[in-house]
Amino acid sequence: MDKTRKVLIIIPAYNESENIEQVIGRITAHQSASQAADCEFRYDYLIVNDGSTDNTLKICKERRYQYLDLPINLGIGGAVQAGYVYACKNDYDIAVQIDGDGQHDIAYLEELLKPLISGEADVVIGSRFLRKEGYQSSLARRTGGKMLSRLIRLTTGKKIYDVTSGYRAVNRKFIEIYSKDYPTDFPEPEAIVTAVMYRGRVMEVPVQMKAREGGKSSITFRKSIYYMIKVTLAILVCRLSYGVRRAKG
Repeated sequence: MDKTRKVLIIIPAYNESENIEQVIGRITAHQSASQAADCEFRYDYLIVNDGSTDNTLKICKERRYQYLDLPINLGIGGAVQAGYVYACKNDYDIAVQIDGDGQHDIAYLEELLKPLISGEADVVIGSRFLRKEGYQSSLARRTGGKMLSRLIRLTTGKKIYDVTSGYRAVNRKFIEIYSKDYPTDFPEPEAIVTAVMYRGRVMEVPVQMKAREGGKSSITFRKSIYYMIKVTLAILVCRLSYGVRRAKG
């Protein structure tokens, strides 16, 4: 393995002042342990502050965290894509998405990286539902996730169990692709379809997640309804437009 392999951990953050210090603390502890063990990778992180209205930006400045401050709220998709643009411009080999709410366990990071390093996959998703251990989300969200999983399988032929997981890793090829073409609003299911349409190899690995540690989710009941409608339509349009492009090409 190349000991200069560069990994960027992208952390989209909107009003995560109650969680961001714990998240970064765990990442830096993992970095230190990896260096002590002579790890093959160099881990960097980047907080993408998505126009937070709480003290998230203040904490980033005071703690001298590595961060990118977006002047307006772009939503989770825009924040993640900004991280991919940064990764692309700074020549990272792998980019990892981790939520800023403390749900994703950095201890599973190497498990996400293994299929990328071995060449088995281009996109790796940390899945709660392969072993069904740890926090499993609410019944309503699991039901919605299963519906979207069936839709993705119907439109792409690819079976993904945890389509809403935001714990993901991609190789250099998809750093470049996602820096130019990444869904907005609620991007996780759509990004899977995008990956398949670009002929990416998508794989899941089992992870355990935690409940949100502090603050509250930005996804309300009304947004959940909008989420399902919007994502369903977006997946269908994405699949249709790809079919049209192939027919013309």
